[in-house]
Amino acid sequence: MAKRDYYEVLAVPRHASETELKRAFRRLAMKYHPDRNTGDSRSEERFKEAKEAYEVLSDPRKRAAYDQFGHAGVDTSAGMGGGSSFSDIFDSVFGDIFGASARGGARVYRGADLSFELELSLEEAAFGTTTSIRVPALAKCNACGGSGGRPGSSPTTCSTCGGHGQVRMQQGFFSIQQTCPKCRGRGQITADPCRQCRGQGRIKEQKTLSVKVPAGVDTGDRIRLTGEGEPGEAGGPPGDLYVSVNVKAHPIFTREGPHLLCEVPIGFVTAALGGEFEVPTLAGKVALKIPAGTQTGKVFRLRGKGVQTVRGREIGDLHCRVVIETPVDLSEEQKQILRGFENTLTKEGRRHHPRESSWVDGVKKFFEDMRS
Repeated sequence: MAKRDYYEVLAVPRHASETELKRAFRRLAMKYHPDRNTGDSRSEERFKEAKEAYEVLSDPRKRAAYDQFGHAGVDTSAGMGGGSSFSDIFDSVFGDIFGASARGGARVYRGADLSFELELSLEEAAFGTTTSIRVPALAKCNACGGSGGRPGSSPTTCSTCGGHGQVRMQQGFFSIQQTCPKCRGRGQITADPCRQCRGQGRIKEQKTLSVKVPAGVDTGDRIRLTGEGEPGEAGGPPGDLYVSVNVKAHPIFTREGPHLLCEVPIGFVTAALGGEFEVPTLAGKVALKIPAGTQTGKVFRLRGKGVQTVRGREIGDLHCRVVIETPVDLSEEQKQILRGFENTLTKEGRRHHPRESSWVDGVKKFFEDMRS
């Protein structure tokens, strides 16, 4: 009988992520495992089918070959295709549920990841910067060298796990090995703990790190400093430090991706007659030409005056939105001049206020329609 498509077996789309593949296999393994379906040959076949599909699709190289050539592109004649054993697959899929490896031996613990929020000005985010940060962290205790025991003392073998760091546990139909709860996988117990770290092998401290911020970062971006998290336990690797960027509000500009926006207030004389107006950019001042008859809300685009994106070479634009400012605190003389100016406009009809005229005509039509 022809083999079914592996994606169909796991009931996932062809673009499924590693997490989706793991979730699908976990569901099928729990449903069709032989220990749950004793004597059911159909369930056993479905379990083997799901296991084979996950073994291929969870391996990037095998998945690429399968996507290109189908079943002919992967060799599964050796059961597991010469790749990972089923215990390896079991660990990767169910290890996060049961909290222990299915293989024996003391377990090492990777250090925890840390996070830090870094506030930047818009200019620092746009052009990049190098800054120093101080972060709280756990470091190896110098007094005991990380052993957790008082200098000169010796640890004893854990009586619960016999020094293996693992104990066998029964989880439903699975029999697995789990981290020893007494020694936490170390296999040894510190009877005389270090006074400085209280037997933890690690102490709290502040450390200073240099962070290189690339040009173009924005709020929500994260910078990973590999190995700068907490140190691991029992010889485990350290975690990472994730620096989250938060760009502070700017008094002039608002950022939208690679583009910058700003409002430019101008007087009504400049708006009516036209002229030039200086506007700021992150690189300095530029002259903005205002044509005669400019209205409030008009947006002028200055190409290439925005921000370069962090993942490419695209540079955004600066969008300047004009806001015509009405003069205030007028003297009596100025008021008379404006009234005289208004009279000259009225005598010449509506051609000086086309938007106002069309709006008035629309209002008249609206009321006429209501009466009819």
